[in-house]
Amino acid sequence: MTITVTLSPEAEAKLLEKAARQGEDVATVAAELLASVLEWEAQDYEEAVEGIQRGLDDFEAGRFRSFAEFAEEQRCKYNLPTN
Repeated sequence: MTITVTLSPEAEAKLLEKAARQGEDVATVAAELLASVLEWEAQDYEEAVEGIQRGLDDFEAGRFRSFAEFAEEQRCKYNLPTN
């Protein structure tokens, strides 16, 4: 399958520069970059879902605190004013 992607002139210049630096074909570099970004996005998504599930599990188990407690902790931690 062939997919055509239109890049901005700036993005195209960066891609061409990266390919030249690596001494590789621009299509190979683009494919590697895209695969890397897609892998990162999938991992980030999975970690976000897991984090949300942990939060829901904690809430259902009664492991939570009020917003007022959280806000007070942040004020102390970052030396923020009370108002």
